[in-house]
Amino acid sequence: MKLMDCTLRDGGNVVGRGFDAELTKMMIEGLIASNITVIEMGNCTGIGSYEASGSIAPCTDVEYLEVVKPYLDKAEIGMFVGWKNATDKNVNLAKEYGLNFLRVGANAGDGKMACDAVKKVKEAGMVCRYSLMKAYVLSAEELADEAVMLEACGLDEITIMDSAGTMTPDQVSEYVKAMVGKVKIPVAFHGHNNLGLSVANALAAEEAGATVFDCGLLGMARSAGNCATELAAAAFQRRGMLQDVDLLKLLEFEDKELIPAMEKYNYHVAVKPFDLILGLGGAHSSFTKLFEEVAEEKNVNLYKLILEVSKINQKNPDRDPMERDGNTDDQCGLNNYNFWNDH
Repeated sequence: MKLMDCTLRDGGNVVGRGFDAELTKMMIEGLIASNITVIEMGNCTGIGSYEASGSIAPCTDVEYLEVVKPYLDKAEIGMFVGWKNATDKNVNLAKEYGLNFLRVGANAGDGKMACDAVKKVKEAGMVCRYSLMKAYVLSAEELADEAVMLEACGLDEITIMDSAGTMTPDQVSEYVKAMVGKVKIPVAFHGHNNLGLSVANALAAEEAGATVFDCGLLGMARSAGNCATELAAAAFQRRGMLQDVDLLKLLEFEDKELIPAMEKYNYHVAVKPFDLILGLGGAHSSFTKLFEEVAEEKNVNLYKLILEVSKINQKNPDRDPMERDGNTDDQCGLNNYNFWNDH
């Protein structure tokens, strides 16, 4: 299973039709450093839309491709393409720059019109993903049948896209199970957060057999946003999955670079990294001052301190176990987690 981070495509809606080159570079580097290496980027409405529909973004397609060029050997980087824009020109441009994938997009029910687009991407030697946008307009069985038809066109992966954030976990489970039961290719899920259910829906999708989960840093995306990358990683790690994602490094990147950079756009972070850590560790916010004091006194990472102390005592943590160093023989001390020597 893996995360597909869509911040640099869908997330660009929070500033217009895409991020500028500086923010694109910053986020690419932050994601790769955190070992999140499936990344969709570019104009929000996809490659070719700048010219075709006047979807003006801070960079042209070529300019976006130039920005990500140095990172193409470090991650699976690709672009979205609306089926109408999957022209020879646009597909060949993506191929020329060495993109790993194009993700063809069409509304659920319009798959027959998109089959040629899938074939063009495959003929160009790229991975072809596909977004079933507004998936909920078809029944679960109807959507699964469309997926079967698209798989026959040569598709590599298919995404159930809850474009309006209207689906509930039971619906997500129904749709994913129906599709997984009929196709052999990986099934992905893309959830918006309009009902506040994006994380729950991602977990339901995984339980039903999905293996790829779309997300956005700080939840950035159109409307109420996508499932936040950091929340998805934390929720799955609570279940023992996605351990390869360096969550603490991701949160450090958000705290130090991304959140300050988004302040000029007045972007509001729904769940801040500190609050996420409290939830991940099961640490009550009333102990915040204590954690902050000890972290400062001992010069250790606050987030890791909270997580490690919470393994010992979630109910009523105190200074004693926090302040023990590696010389103590007490089996409840933090030295058992190699904390003081690895911060």
